[in-house]
Amino acid sequence: MNIESMPRAGFGSGTQRDGTAHHKWLVLAVLCSTLLLVGMDLTILHVAVPTLSQHLLPSASQLLWMVDSYPLTVAAFLITCGTLSDRIGRKKVLLGGFAVFGAASLGAALATTPTMLICFRAALGFGAAMIAAATVAIIRIVFPDARERAFAIGVWSACHSVGAAIGPIAAGFLLEHFWWGSVFLINVPVVVVALVVGAVVVPESKDEVRRRWDALSAALSVLGLGGLVYALKQIGEHGSVSAPYLLVGAVAVALLVVLVLRQRRIREPLLELSLFADRKFSVATAAILACFAGYIALMFFTTQRFQLISDYSPLLAGTALLPMAVANALGAVFAPQLRAVLTNRGAIALALFVFAGSMFGLALLGSSGYGAVAVLLVGSGLGTGVVTTLGSDTIMSAADPSRAGAAGAIQETSFELGSGLGIVILGTTSTVIYRSALQPLPGVGAAEHAEAQSSLGAAVKIAAELDGPAGAALRSAAVTAFDSGFTIAVAAGGGVLLAMAAVSWFVLRVR
Repeated sequence: MNIESMPRAGFGSGTQRDGTAHHKWLVLAVLCSTLLLVGMDLTILHVAVPTLSQHLLPSASQLLWMVDSYPLTVAAFLITCGTLSDRIGRKKVLLGGFAVFGAASLGAALATTPTMLICFRAALGFGAAMIAAATVAIIRIVFPDARERAFAIGVWSACHSVGAAIGPIAAGFLLEHFWWGSVFLINVPVVVVALVVGAVVVPESKDEVRRRWDALSAALSVLGLGGLVYALKQIGEHGSVSAPYLLVGAVAVALLVVLVLRQRRIREPLLELSLFADRKFSVATAAILACFAGYIALMFFTTQRFQLISDYSPLLAGTALLPMAVANALGAVFAPQLRAVLTNRGAIALALFVFAGSMFGLALLGSSGYGAVAVLLVGSGLGTGVVTTLGSDTIMSAADPSRAGAAGAIQETSFELGSGLGIVILGTTSTVIYRSALQPLPGVGAAEHAEAQSSLGAAVKIAAELDGPAGAALRSAAVTAFDSGFTIAVAAGGGVLLAMAAVSWFVLRVR
């Protein structure tokens, strides 16, 4: 069934002319439940990192790849999956994504080496890309009414962002009661149910115009993004800009430039650059990317701080982020009401400003008691919820329904690329500062110092093994070094968000 043949009146009015019209809210429930898992898997390893380090013994680079291979694979394949969903059918891509996501979750749960886990996390990312690219396009089709669509996107945005926020909580609970693989195994039963129900209630739709799928553009996007992130990671791990990694980064940037130039030249581009001619579309995309980059990076930093500095258990560290998750959900659901009062421009700019202020506050008060930190986390969650909902609605409203998959892919790319690059860029910044700030100490051997420089977790472990004055000095120095990196990285994120708030205020004004 293509878009034009779907009974739009049935979806808008809730009549019984079509079975899927009667079940549109069940369709939303299926989409949101799986998107909750997609969001959870963005952050579920943040709390599990110390446990994984003890069982799989990954290097510092492997540890980052365990976290980032998932969101960056999602980002790399979203555009390709969105284009394919427009061509072959969004329901087919969605159900295929469910199957891949479930199988990869089972594989990740049973992984025995860091490399195996990285590979299965990447496979999870591919399945999530199929799900995410089709999900938002299906919402656009199932809810043609603007008011219902705004509410549906608010719920959808809340599920995605709240999933990212409760990932550490779920991980903490599971790690205290089961083995580490359970953080992935919980995906399987949900995906199986979604696969069965989705096959019955989700309507099929696709672009009525058959478009050519450009394999070369897909390869350019994957290689360019992957190469760029690899270079950033290696530079962050070694703390210096070496010629080989600089060359890899330069080649990756060149591939991305070629990708953009190719999209401008070919008749049926993989990446719909014409959508960016709409200034609202462009600013909304950039706002979501900047906002989600700060959101995910902040969660990554704070969970490490809670566990390794404040000695929180994994469950307590995840629970400490609960105010952020609740605030995110409230911001997402009530964003349309805020827009009605402040206009789209005012609501987005204010939300970004609040998030930026919260980041600056955490940079200044990060070592304060939990009460002050919780208030700032609430501000971060509210800002993110409003921006992701209103930004998503702006993006999808600007796109023609026939290209909903392509627009949804760009939108989801801003989510996933933001989450990956937030950790890569801010994490690299923090790591470089941590390495440079952690100087050699009396009583700590050269090999032990080198290992302590790899991460705060390694330093805390070595300090516990050394015990005595040397161990206490190493722990204190490592905490101070981590605080320095945390402060600068979070402040840099706040600066980006503040600049994005100013851009949103001036560019989104009514002309």
